[in-house]
Amino acid sequence: MTPFAYCKPASIEQAVRQAGPQSRYIAGGTNLLDLMKENIANPQTLIDITGLPLREVSETAEGGVRIGALVSNAELAWHPLIESRYPLLAQAILAGASPQLRNMASTGGNLLQRTRCQYFYDVASPCNKRLPGSGCPARVGLNRNHAILGASAHCVAVHPSDLCVALAALEAVVHVRGLGGERRVPFSDFHRLPAEHPERDNCLSDDELILAIELPAPLVDAGSHYLKIRDRASYAFALVSVAAALVLEGPRIGTVRLALGGVAHKPWRDPAVERRFAGQPATEQTYAQLAGALLQGADTLPGNAFKVALATQAIIRALTEAQTQGDDQ
Repeated sequence: MTPFAYCKPASIEQAVRQAGPQSRYIAGGTNLLDLMKENIANPQTLIDITGLPLREVSETAEGGVRIGALVSNAELAWHPLIESRYPLLAQAILAGASPQLRNMASTGGNLLQRTRCQYFYDVASPCNKRLPGSGCPARVGLNRNHAILGASAHCVAVHPSDLCVALAALEAVVHVRGLGGERRVPFSDFHRLPAEHPERDNCLSDDELILAIELPAPLVDAGSHYLKIRDRASYAFALVSVAAALVLEGPRIGTVRLALGGVAHKPWRDPAVERRFAGQPATEQTYAQLAGALLQGADTLPGNAFKVALATQAIIRALTEAQTQGDDQ
């Protein structure tokens, strides 16, 4: 691990002023410290934000919920407002990591965690995400866990978060603060696809700090379900995950929201596809057609072609479970 300086600002304003290209904010450190130990991340300064007032979960005037960036994953999953209004989010959090990690991991930090691609973590291998222009060995090497949607010639890594998949389906908004002031970022715009710059995971500037994640008012009478398909029952990243929310109008789909994890560089969602299926019969056949539309254009590699069929069946199952939840209300 490379030597670094440490500071603990007393205010959000001070934290933002101390930030720069060679610094990193740290809260739980569940991903950042691993990256530093492996010499993947080498910040000159760590800015400890754990003393900042960012731990509140509160209702908004619009009927939603605002979640402070320092709320732990464990606190969030078991918070009464989340359990009662956003069970999809609680399910997704509890599907991720281990209880020990959820106790430490912060909500804001979860958004910033980096890919678990084995080539990214192997500093002896080239990797465009670590060193732009060095190559992407996953394209011709071990790629079973890699992207089938939204990838580029420069990177086929996938985003590892479960929480973020649910936040995408819930249409969250991220509040950030930087030297230029505060801004709101729709969750769909927060993470980036790799394109020609896979080293950039999100839209944040070096000085910007995540303050909170805001959830809009929940869909009325929606059933929801989070499904995670993985190699083992615990402490494993998703091969494919699905966050599904469904509102029925009689026997037909009223509103559907669907986000996928484990298949792209960011949580994968296509609102245009969702709108296309509004008014269609709420049947397994329709869900299969929706899955086909969402996965259209999948670009597979030799090791991950199975993900297309796996994602199709996972979408059908998740929507069927969400429909059951909606029928029970």
